[in-house]
Amino acid sequence: MAATSISPSPSPSSSQELPIFFRDTKSVVNHLKLSKNIEEIKRIHCQITKHGLFHLPSASSNLIYAYSRAGTALSLDYAIKAFELFCEEHKATVFLWNSLIRGFSSAGHVDEAVELFVQMVDEGLMPDHFTFRPLLAGFTKAFAFQEGTWLHGLLLKVGSYGGVQDDIFIQNSLIHFYAEHGELESAHRVFDNMRERNVVSWTSLIDGYARGDDPRKAVHLFWDMVADNKIAPNSVSVACAVSACSKLQDLGSGERLFTHAVNSGIDFSINLLNTLVDLYMKCGAVEVAERLFHECTDRNIVLWNTMLSNYARHGMAQKSVALFNDMLISGTKPDRVTIVAVASASAQLGEAMTGRRFHGYILRNSLDVWHDVSNSIIDIYMKCGELDAAFRIFDPMKQKTVVSWNTVINGCIRNGDWTSAWKHFEEMPWRDHVSWNTMIAALVQESWFEDAITLFREMQSSGMRPDRVTMNKDASAWTAAIGAMAVEGNGRRAIYLFSEMIKDGIKPDTIVFVQVLTACSHGGLVKEGRQFFQSMTKDFGFAPQVVHYGCMVDLLGRAGLLGEARLLIESMPMEPNDIVWGALLAACCVHHDLEQAEYAAEKVLELSPGRSGIYVLLSNVYASAGRWKDVAEVRLLLKDKGVRKLPGSSLIEIEGMIHEFTSSNESHSQMELISEMLQEMGHKLSLAGYVPNLDKVLLDVNEEEKEFLLSRHSEKMAVAYGLLSTDRGVPIRVVKNLRICSDCHSFMKLVSVVYDREITVRDNNRFHHFEKGQCSCSDYW
Repeated sequence: MAATSISPSPSPSSSQELPIFFRDTKSVVNHLKLSKNIEEIKRIHCQITKHGLFHLPSASSNLIYAYSRAGTALSLDYAIKAFELFCEEHKATVFLWNSLIRGFSSAGHVDEAVELFVQMVDEGLMPDHFTFRPLLAGFTKAFAFQEGTWLHGLLLKVGSYGGVQDDIFIQNSLIHFYAEHGELESAHRVFDNMRERNVVSWTSLIDGYARGDDPRKAVHLFWDMVADNKIAPNSVSVACAVSACSKLQDLGSGERLFTHAVNSGIDFSINLLNTLVDLYMKCGAVEVAERLFHECTDRNIVLWNTMLSNYARHGMAQKSVALFNDMLISGTKPDRVTIVAVASASAQLGEAMTGRRFHGYILRNSLDVWHDVSNSIIDIYMKCGELDAAFRIFDPMKQKTVVSWNTVINGCIRNGDWTSAWKHFEEMPWRDHVSWNTMIAALVQESWFEDAITLFREMQSSGMRPDRVTMNKDASAWTAAIGAMAVEGNGRRAIYLFSEMIKDGIKPDTIVFVQVLTACSHGGLVKEGRQFFQSMTKDFGFAPQVVHYGCMVDLLGRAGLLGEARLLIESMPMEPNDIVWGALLAACCVHHDLEQAEYAAEKVLELSPGRSGIYVLLSNVYASAGRWKDVAEVRLLLKDKGVRKLPGSSLIEIEGMIHEFTSSNESHSQMELISEMLQEMGHKLSLAGYVPNLDKVLLDVNEEEKEFLLSRHSEKMAVAYGLLSTDRGVPIRVVKNLRICSDCHSFMKLVSVVYDREITVRDNNRFHHFEKGQCSCSDYW
């Protein structure tokens, strides 16, 4: 008979004849129900086949049920084969389909379970309570959210059949399913629509809120549950509510919950004790937790881990390591949680020898098979400053998780190895919030605010939305945001952020005043800048430092208030430094005040004779005034000092390749096309009203040559190449090493209109975003 085709190979012990009464179908069913593993089921299967009982529906159905219940890959394979053979002679019942669905769901094979469910419905059979329960359990276990919501939708459609929709077990499974996926609103909606609730219903929802973002809600739900003796709590519901109090660090509420549990007659289990110890540890009542721990005579691994993890969390590293040694002496075998907790403690100690000993223990006991253990060892070596040892673990790892990468990056930053940090950040296969936040926070801490905001924008462009950590609103975060607005010339936004910071209860420091004064300077907000400068002393009790005076000189100078800027310098309570005089010199150059420029340059060179840029500025101011003899003398002085004027250079990225253009340098391989493009641009822009500002060519040459030199400024060549090499409408981004000149600034505004492109030029001072004839700096830079 065909049944023999699926009969398993007999194991050595299966060759024995089973008792003669086994020929009775009832005894077959009883033996199958009592079978505990696949070997026992296989032996019974052999006898069923031998005695020709497979054709009996009760025997074959229970055999399929037994194989499905075992839930292994081999048993499920036998179950399917037996099911197919059964279907050759009989119509499969709902019980059989449910058996298979339960088996595949329990084993985490959700796709196969769904396929079986669909086949069952196609056969004209209506699913019942025992169909939906295992499916929901399987979807929860496999974290299959889409499949679970699909099944819920189906329940709403057909649920009235046989009362399935009101089945309390199914509804509890739905609550648990949504809670496990963090969809607490959906879980609560199912809970609210239940006609009847039991302690499992309440506990599933309490547990969801306790582990989610609203543990306070979990505590409230517990008290709602026990109000008026509606539902008697069990040890699990109490443990969930107490764990919520641990998360809230609310010791009083936790103790009240526990007292209620004792008064309700709930058994004091080891799991409940573990929850209570965790509460005391997390709330800082360490001595009470230690007393409970030492009084316990039947400690399990969970209780040991609770103490070890909390010691590490509280920075009590020595106690954690000592308790780990006690645990080993007690004969308790450590698990993954143990090793990670003790690794954290060892890393806190920062002792290389302790770290190496612990690493040795892990290797001797083959505990490095878990990637999170390897990550913990990397963290130990990083915190001990042994980067090479950390890389020797990280580099050969076959399964580098995002945590592995983040641990290395964080360690490199902590040890000041920015090159390795950037290298590993760029090499990451994918980045999570921790990856981005680690880099952004580190840049902020280093006061590299422009780089921080650039990376923040890259994070957004990648599709990763900022989370609460990304938007850490502490003084550093506010300073970074205000600094970013300063760089962009958005002074009004910077002032708004400053006022929001004050409303948020954050006290400003001297650094944030530097950023807000810089923002006022770049935005031409003279009145507001004066007010902030005065408020430092008046409202916040800060005595302005030399850097704040420098910001004010820059603010007044940019606005053309050179006399007021000079008076401010002379009234400073401390000696002005070369930065302060340099700010005045730069302003004098912009506003062509030759006399003050010479005086400011003299002061700068007295304080810092090595600043070559001062000679360049002075040369430029002489050139703008047509004093070519003085220009020659300054440049001769530069030559004698061996100082070369830094040429303007601009970079643009096209299809992953960086192209560099230097003013008046025509060595680029596509220069012929670029020259033609520049001619076309000049013609189109002249029709739009562009007139080259020849005053910006600080050389004693004729006007035609001046116009040519002006057209060969590096940012113009870079933009021309960008127009040639990118599709219509694609934004063009250029980085320049020097400040953009006023002619190029006017040029870019018109290009953005005539060619309908967004253009961003990042010069050495700020960002310029050109769009539809306007610049983000509002022509004030």
